[in-house]
Amino acid sequence: MSTRLEKKLEKISELLERLALQSAKGIPIVVEGPNDAKTLRNLALCGEIIVAKTKKSFLALATEIEKLGVEEVILLMDFDRRGKEWTKRLTRYLEQTSTKPNTFFWTELHDLMGRELKDIESLVSFIHTLKKKSRNSQTIIESKM
Repeated sequence: MSTRLEKKLEKISELLERLALQSAKGIPIVVEGPNDAKTLRNLALCGEIIVAKTKKSFLALATEIEKLGVEEVILLMDFDRRGKEWTKRLTRYLEQTSTKPNTFFWTELHDLMGRELKDIESLVSFIHTLKKKSRNSQTIIESKM
């Protein structure tokens, strides 16, 4: 297996395990759309997931988060321009409330995948593609030996 791809897959896996642990501890996760929520469920995240697009406005979303009465919420918006904007806005807003915005997982995923991944809903297929590339590069390496 390609060392670079192997390390990337390992980091993504570790990050998703940490995310699942935080979710299981009761920290809600905010995503943009229903497909993002479905993806996280497919990755075995069992905690509360708040879908931003089902809200009528930014204020409705922020109010819902505040009403939860939690100390922290994980922001996991898409990596496109709109997702970045919502992440910034929510972070600024929540920093003024008693809810801590957690952007660690968003930042780490963005740093790991850069332009390769635009949204959360593509995460599972992205991981499968990385695994396939890793197997293919391993086959090429073995055939050269």
